[in-house]
Order: sequence, then C-alpha cells, then structure tokens
Amino acid sequence: MNLCWPELEMDVTQTTYIIASTNLGREVTYTIFLPEGDLNGGPVNLLLMNDGQDAEALNLKQTLQELYDANRLKPTAVVAINCGDDRIQEYGVAGNPDFKKRGAKADLYTAFIIKELLPQIKKQLDSDTFETVGFAGFSLGGLSALDIAWNNPEIFDVAGVFSGSLWWRSKDIGKGYTEADRIMHRVIRETKGKPNLKFWFQTGTKDETSDRNGNGIIDAIDDTTDLIKELQAKGYTRDDITYVEMVGGEHNPATWAKAMPKFLVKVFGK
Repeated sequence: MNLCWPELEMDVTQTTYIIASTNLGREVTYTIFLPEGDLNGGPVNLLLMNDGQDAEALNLKQTLQELYDANRLKPTAVVAINCGDDRIQEYGVAGNPDFKKRGAKADLYTAFIIKELLPQIKKQLDSDTFETVGFAGFSLGGLSALDIAWNNPEIFDVAGVFSGSLWWRSKDIGKGYTEADRIMHRVIRETKGKPNLKFWFQTGTKDETSDRNGNGIIDAIDDTTDLIKELQAKGYTRDDITYVEMVGGEHNPATWAKAMPKFLVKVFGK
C-alpha cells in the first residue's frame, strides 16, 4: 500500500489518564501525546514508552512538535507510561529475576501492558490496527521494552532501547559470573525461531565507567554490542538493527532527549 503524506498542520496535545491494573494491583498513570489535525482516520503508528514520568525531561512533546513541523514524522500516538514505586521489580525480564531477585514482577507488568493497557488505548484512539507499533524504554525500562516486544512479536514491530540495562544477570560479579549469565542475551540465544522484529539501540560513551572484562570498553557498550551479535547469530541483518553510539553521551534524560529524534524518524519517519 502506497501512502502519501502531505504537509499537515498538526499540533501535539497531551492528555493524562489513570488505569486501575488488576495485574499490578495499583493504579498506573500514562500520558498520550497525539497530533491533532486531519489525520485521515486517526494516528497510523503507536509507540509505548516506559518511564513516562520523564517525558518532560526528555523534551518529548517539543521533539514531536518539531518533527511534525518539519514534516519528518508520520502521525504517531506516543503513550508515556509512568513507572510505579516498585519499578525495579516490575521492569526486567519476565520470568527471569536477576541475582538479587529484582524483576520478580516483570511477568505481571507484561500482562498489564498486553491485557489491560493496550486494549484501553485502542478504545481511546478508536483504532484496532496500526501501521507500526513500537515499545521503547530507558535503562531498566529499555530492558523491559525489549523483553516485552521480543515475547510479543505479533503485537510489536520494533523495540527501542536507550542505554539499556543489558547487564541484567543471574550471578553476581565474583560469584561465578561469566558473560553467559546475562539474562536477556540468554533469552534471545535460547528462543526458537526468529521473531519478526526490528531493533534500535543507543549507548553513550559516558553511560558508566565500569569495565568488567578490562578490555577498555565500558560495559554498557559491550553488553549492547554483544546482544546485537546474538541477534545477528539468529539471522537479523543491518536492515533490522540500528545502533547509535553517542560520543560523550551519559546515562540521563538529557542524552536520551538528543537521541530521541533519531529514533522517532528512523522508526516512524516519512
């Protein structure tokens, strides 16, 4: 299907909602950023984003508005999901808590996203289908987004991981740990088949200072590039994977805000 995207006046609006989650046993706040205007039936793309409470620090609304004004972005509904007080338990790899038993509720968070939040969003947007559906996150929220997309490729088309906590491991350093103990790497390696997904990864050269293996490359970069190698071993190509390494980039919203336009245009651009 060939789509023509004329230049349209689209002002970005933001509306905050609260949903009572049975799976999480709490209320979840989320904000929908939506372009107004003649959308010919509504937004054609959908992006879920973890750690939505940082939307302002990420300059999300301003970035979206600038991309629409420049005619660089297809109409996209962005749903910024606020984390809860138990973030370190709800984010992670479903069914695979780390060595400190963190991420024990990741399966419940996945159920919330798939069974509770998405159905409500579809009703609110009055749409059952979207051209592209993405899930993005930052740090531990990036790991969560990747895990949920990986396990639900019938729903999601792309995962966006900004400075992802891909170090998430089943053994502590100094207690028998090897690189094989990184949980998300193992999940990808042991998954049968090749989910129909695309991936966008970002790291910063100042994400951290830790260098577990002493190779002169910080762990954040090593863990990300090693995970990309796992994806390539399953048959994903350069067309499926985007990797952005930001010189001087730090582990904070200011860096992720600078990377955000690159991600949005790559995944939802005209």
